[in-house]
Parts: sequence; C-alpha cells; structure tokens
Amino acid sequence: MAATVAQPDRRYAWKVTASSFLGNTLEYYDFLVYGTAAAVVFPQVFFPDSTGFVATLAAFGTFAVGFLARPLGGLFFGRRGDMHGRKSTLLVTLTVMGISTILIGLLPGYDTIGIWAPVLLVVLRLAQGFAVGGEWGGSMIIVLESAPPSRRGFFTAWPNTGGFSAQILITLSFAWVYTLPEADLLSWGWRVPFLLSAVILVVTFWMRRSLSETPVFNESVAPVAGEPGAKTGGGTIVSTFRDDWRSLLLILGLRFAEALPYFLLTVFALSYGNGTLGIERSTLNNAILVVSVLAFVSHGVFAAVSDRVGRRPVYFFGSVVVFVMAFPFFGLLHTGSFLLITLGYVLVLNLGHNAINAVQPAFFAELFPADRRYTGAAAGREIASILAGGLTPFIATALAGPDGTRWPLVAGYVMIGAVISMIAVWKAPETFRRDLRKTSTAPVTATEAAATGH
Repeated sequence: MAATVAQPDRRYAWKVTASSFLGNTLEYYDFLVYGTAAAVVFPQVFFPDSTGFVATLAAFGTFAVGFLARPLGGLFFGRRGDMHGRKSTLLVTLTVMGISTILIGLLPGYDTIGIWAPVLLVVLRLAQGFAVGGEWGGSMIIVLESAPPSRRGFFTAWPNTGGFSAQILITLSFAWVYTLPEADLLSWGWRVPFLLSAVILVVTFWMRRSLSETPVFNESVAPVAGEPGAKTGGGTIVSTFRDDWRSLLLILGLRFAEALPYFLLTVFALSYGNGTLGIERSTLNNAILVVSVLAFVSHGVFAAVSDRVGRRPVYFFGSVVVFVMAFPFFGLLHTGSFLLITLGYVLVLNLGHNAINAVQPAFFAELFPADRRYTGAAAGREIASILAGGLTPFIATALAGPDGTRWPLVAGYVMIGAVISMIAVWKAPETFRRDLRKTSTAPVTATEAAATGH
C-alpha cells in the first residue's frame, strides 16, 4: 500500500462536489416529486375506488415501498463500489434512478389500465428505491475522498443540500401544475415534473463521466481488493455486519432526528395542511421554498463548524432543536398564517434538520474503514431509511386520524425520534480527524483508539 495519498486538487474537489450535488438533487427530486404527487394527485389517479383517507394511506404506502428497496440497493451498490470503484457505480445508480422516474411520469392511470396502474407504480417505485440506495453513499464518499482533509465536512455538506435544491425545483414546477384546471392536473399536468428529471439526468451523467476515481480508493482500497485472497463482494457485506455492526446501529439511531422532520414537513404537512386545515397549497409550497433557499447558507455554516469542533456537537444541537420544536411547529401550522408557518418551517428545518444534514455525510462515512466505507455508509443509511424516513408520512397520517385531531401523537412521534438520535450521538465516536486511508486490515494504534473511543 502506498504510504501517502496525493494531496487533493481544490478545483477538482469542487468539480466532484458539483457532480454529486446534481446527482443528489436528482435523487431527492425523484423521491420528493413522488411524495408530493402522492399527497396531492395519486389518490385520485391510481386509487380512485378508495375513500379519501384510505386512498391517501395507499398513496403514502407506495411512497414507503421505495424505501424498502433502498437497503438492498445500498448493499448491492455499496459492495460494487468497494470492489470496483466509486465512479462507475455512480453512473449505474444515476441511470436506473432517472429512467425509473421518467417511466412513472409516463405511466397510465387506473382509469386506463385498471389494477395494473398501481402494480406498475409499485414496481417502478421499487426500482427507483433500489438505485437511490446506492446513490447517496457513493456521491458523498466520492466527495469525501477527494476533498482537502481539513474541510471534509464542508465539501460533503453541499451535495447533501440536493434535497433542498430538488425541493425548489419541485415547488416551482408544482406551483405551475396547481394553476391547471382539475381535469388537466389529473390527466397530464402531474406528469410534467416527473419528465423534467430527464434534464438533470443528462447533465449529471455527462459530468460524472469526466470524473476520476478517488485517491483513497486508488491508493488504499484497490490494492487490497486486488490482492490474492481478497474478500469477495459477499465477504465485504458479511464483514460489514460482523465487524461494523455498532456503526450500523448508530446510523439507525442518528437518522431519526433528520428524516422524521424532513419528510413530515415536506410530504405529510402538504396533505394534512391542505386537506385537514384548509391551508392553501401555495402557502405551504412557498414556506418550503423559503426554507429551501436558506438551507444552502445553514448547511455551509454548520458544516464549517463541524470541521473545527467535530461532528458530534453539531449533530446533537440539531437533534435538540427538532425535539423542542415538535409541538410548537403544529401550533404555528394551525394558525394558517404564512409568516408563522414559514417561521415554523425555518426553525425545524433550517436550524434543526440542517445542522444534522450538513454533518451527516462525513459523519456516517468516517465511521467505516476505506475498504468497507461504501457498503457500510450506504447500507446503514438505507436500512435506517425504512423506519426513520419512508414510513413517516404513512405513520403520521395514521396517527393524526381521518379528521386530523390526533396531531399531538405526530408531534410526540417526532420527539421520540429526536431522543433516539441524541442517545446515538452520545454513544458515537468523534470522527472528524480520522485517517480516511485506513482499511480494515490496518492495525489500530493506541492513540487512534483513544481518540475515536474504540
């Protein structure tokens, strides 16, 4: 193994960051455009024979289905990325993810092909989720391993703003869709945001083709993978669960304070606010638009702080804010006031969620050795996605009830998730000064063990 890794080129690091930012934008765009459509359109298009409440549950159920495939995608693509490289794997995930979304936009409704409409919707949602399972981990790791060591948190935070850049695109596109007559909205209008993902797909694929493999993979992982007797892909997965199970459990706990408020405010609240409280869709969309713009500033600030003081303090701060704001957010939402609703969104997402989201890419990836980094980070995050992310709109809708009067249960649900994350942060080691070149076969020194808590 080479003793040193070449110093990262900052211009190239920004190029990699831009590519991953676009890829993550497409990932979140694909998933969130589905969530928005599930809240607004899918009950009528794909489940017209059900009552309003049941149809909404069914639509959010298909939203959750995509998350069921994500752990499998994380394991499959994570193994491939650790064995054959980050770049080539990301080209595959990007293609599958984009094509699945475009096909959803072309899918006939229940009135045209009957039961096959929701069946095919589920199949495409599974394909979408499978690809997304490998996209996040790879896009973050390729930035992490190409960035200056002292600014890993800062560089990896920008791709993770993809959820908010995607939200801006979705909000703008659906703002136009909402102006259409009801018949046009249900027949073809809702399809336009899905088909627009083709533009992001083409641009991102073109950028990724010009990237190089990361220095860490070339100089630390590839030589190990190529040695006689090196672990196969299956061995990499087994080793991850056998040797890194503590890190996987930590990620499960860490995700609750990030995923619950995000999907609650960007998916569930659109249905609850409009259908139960009678708030105009444009009011909620504009609040999300404001938050999405501010997210770029907050991510940069929180990530820069984490490079100086560590990942754990910033992550814990965000979890506390989510806990404190769970009940006040619903109080602000019930006022129906645009300014107060926006204030609630800013406090929960920009101050709470963004502190967590900015740190998460570096924090998760730094928990694993170089030769299991893609498998561990991707699988850990996506396994957690089932409980902490995909089921959130479904659970929140069920807890709130048909008339929405049980909303305190939803707020309590978020508070419990925040407490779980705070405990996980307390148990987690600090990672911001770890050597990314370390593989699972490299001995751990006493100094490193003391510094990381292992």
